Amino acid sequence: MPNTPSARKAARKIARRTEINKGRRSEMRSFVRKVEEAIASGNRSVALAALREAEPVIMRSAQKGLLHSNTASRKVSRLAHRVAKLGS
Repeated sequence: MPNTPSARKAARKIARRTEINKGRRSEMRSFVRKVEEAIASGNRSVALAALREAEPVIMRSAQKGLLHSNTASRKVSRLAHRVAKLGS
């Protein structure tokens, strides 16, 4: 348990941020899941549309500190590569 007033405040702030980050992480994963489901169905146009929606959400997650920027770029790149393979 935090003993000092500043430690108590820090614990409150961490709890608030954790709740916010959980929601953002969940939203990002939902968008990624939509892209992966579209890829699994084999429909390139649906997958492309889902990727266009997911990319800004993933990159915004990196800006908010939810992901490292390289991780976000890697996720987008791998999804884009998988969508591109559907056409060939």
